[in-house]
Amino acid sequence: MGSLSSLRLLRRSCCRLRRRSPSFRSDNSAAAAAPRPEERARLQAGCLWGMEGEEEEQEKPPPPPPPPPPGSTTYPAIQRVGIAVDETNVLPGALQLIRKLRPQWETERVKTKLFTEGITNKLMACFTDENMRDAVLVRVYGRKTELIVDRANELHNFQVLQGHGCAPNLYCTFENGYCYEFMPGKALGPEHIRQPNIFRLVAQEMAKMHRIHTNGSLPKPCLWHRLYKYFNIVKNEFVRKASNLSLHQEVHIPSLEVLEEEIRWMKEHLSQLRSPIVFCHNDLLSKNIIYNKAEGRVRFIDYEYTGYNYQAYDIGNHFNEFAGLNEVDYNLYPCKELQLQWLRYYLEAYKGLSQEDQGEGSKSRGENGAVCEEELESLYVQVNQFALASHFLWACWGLIQAQFSTIDFNFARYADIRFKQYFKTKPAVTSLKMSK
Repeated sequence: MGSLSSLRLLRRSCCRLRRRSPSFRSDNSAAAAAPRPEERARLQAGCLWGMEGEEEEQEKPPPPPPPPPPGSTTYPAIQRVGIAVDETNVLPGALQLIRKLRPQWETERVKTKLFTEGITNKLMACFTDENMRDAVLVRVYGRKTELIVDRANELHNFQVLQGHGCAPNLYCTFENGYCYEFMPGKALGPEHIRQPNIFRLVAQEMAKMHRIHTNGSLPKPCLWHRLYKYFNIVKNEFVRKASNLSLHQEVHIPSLEVLEEEIRWMKEHLSQLRSPIVFCHNDLLSKNIIYNKAEGRVRFIDYEYTGYNYQAYDIGNHFNEFAGLNEVDYNLYPCKELQLQWLRYYLEAYKGLSQEDQGEGSKSRGENGAVCEEELESLYVQVNQFALASHFLWACWGLIQAQFSTIDFNFARYADIRFKQYFKTKPAVTSLKMSK
C-alpha cells in the first residue's frame, strides 16, 4: 500500500512539473519576423509594412514572478514571456512579443518606431493606429545595466506607481526587458520645464509621487547605498586597471581617495539637513516628463532609479536637469526666483494632499497647503545642497556606462562635466544656511 501511494504521489508530482515548466522549443518566428534587406531603410524611419509570419502555438503559462519585498503591498503577478530581445536589433524580438500580447493585430498593419533619446535602454513602440493610441512599448535593458539598476525593484516600484495612478499599465516582462502601455503626450525638453505653466504641473505631480506611503515601514534613503555601489564599481572595475587608463585620462577626475572622502563628507553633512524620506523618481530629466495638453497634466516615465530617498535630492536632481543632457549648459540651472516659485507650487500640493487622495483610506486632510517663507527658504537650501549628491552620483554612473554601454553617447565626457560642476558649486551651496 505504501509503495502504491508513493507511486501515485510521484505521478502527481510529474504532472505538476509538466504543467509548470515553460516550453523550450525551436521557434522560427524570429527568422520570419526579420526584415528583408530592402525593408531596412523603411524600418530605420520607424515604419514596418508587409511583415509576414505564421501564428505561434500558445505557450504554457509561465511561472509567477518573485514575491514583493517584505512589508510591501502584494500586487498581481506580471505575465512573463520567455523571449530575449537582441539589444542591437530590437525589431524581430519586439514583433515576437507583439504577436503574444496582441494576437488580434494583423502583422502587415503593425508599424514601429525606435526611440533614440534614451541613454540606458533601447525603446521601441509597436502600433497600428496612426496616432499611436494603441501603442505597446518594448523596453530592452542596456548592456550591463544590471550593475547600476535593480531590475526586480524597478518592476515592483512600477506596480506601486501604477497602483497610485502615477504609471501606465505594465503588460509583461521578458528575458531582458518589459512591455508597457504608451502614454500619449509630448516628451518635454529643457526649454519646456522652465515655463511656469509646465513646472507648476511638474511640481504637483512630484508632490503626488512623494505622498505615496510606506505601509507603516520606516524606509531608508537609497542614495548612500547607490552612491557607494557606483563608486565601488568605478574603483574596482576599471580605474585601477591598466587596460582602461585611456578612459581615466579622458576624464579629469580627482584621486580615488579624494572621491571617497567627498562621499563621506556628503553623507555626514547632507544627513543632518533633516530632509524627509519620500518615494522619489530620482531621475527626472525633461525627457522623462510627458505633457498631455488635452488633459492639462504631466506624467513621469522611466522608473529604473525610483525608490525611497531624500525629498530634497529628488527636487535638486530635477533642477540639475534644467541644464540638458546632450549639450549640457549649467547657465540654464534655475535661478533662485524660479526655484522659489517652483518650490511653492510643490509645497502647496504636498501639504494639501491627504492620505485619502493617495488611496490610503484616511479621511484626514492634514494641513491646508499654506506655505510660510521659513519653510520655503529651508527647502531651497536643502535642495541646492542635495544637488551636489546628484552631480556626484551621475558622474560615477557615467564612468560605468562609458565602460559597458553600447549606446552612442559620450558617457566619459558627461561624467567629466558632472564632476566639475560638483566641485565648482560646492563652496557656494554649502555656504547657504537654513533657518533655525
